[in-house]
Amino acid sequence: MKKLLLLHGALGSKENFIELTKVLSGDYDVYSINFNGHGNHQIIENEFSISHFANEVLQFLDQKNIDSTAIFGYSMGGYVALYLAQYFPNRVESVFTLATKFEWTNESATKETKLLNPSLIKEKVPKYATTLEQLHGDSWEKLMNATATLMLGLGHNPALKENDFRNITIPVLLAVGDKDAMVCLEETIAVYRLIPAAQLLVMPNTTHPIDRIDLVALSVQIKRFFT
Repeated sequence: MKKLLLLHGALGSKENFIELTKVLSGDYDVYSINFNGHGNHQIIENEFSISHFANEVLQFLDQKNIDSTAIFGYSMGGYVALYLAQYFPNRVESVFTLATKFEWTNESATKETKLLNPSLIKEKVPKYATTLEQLHGDSWEKLMNATATLMLGLGHNPALKENDFRNITIPVLLAVGDKDAMVCLEETIAVYRLIPAAQLLVMPNTTHPIDRIDLVALSVQIKRFFT
């Protein structure tokens, strides 16, 4: 069967894909990994970057003796997938991204990181703090701070620039939810127009959090694109 790798978003983990894996496993050999610091893994702060996450994917593929694979990347996972498509195209057959933010500027990064305040989250959204602790253990606050630093770095110097997107030659599907408050349609369209073999998908009644996405509808789109 065709191999399919699922890449999670910032502050997520491969646990986010348990139900999606069940739906897709009849059609694909489905794999997923946890990036550095996620899923109760110890954070290596000087290796907390898009390029390092990409290297973790390559190491995983080598360990599994996978020459190349299709990739579904949610949010940050989609950004990592496109980074791989640009710099390691021989390892990636095609990429489907959902809810991936592309417009990284100092302004946008500052806006996003204002929400990444562990003390404020524990005070205002304790249920979310509990969820993060269940996913990442006691180091979830350190992970959140590292994520904020990563985003600020992307705002200053994006890992993927216009020419990088133009150089991606494999098939790519860029999907965005019509009700996503973090990723706007305009920034997704802008990147869609840069990638030569790109398709665009707007998913109706879809917000950003992965736990609110209609997995049946998503699985239909995944099967349509990767078949």
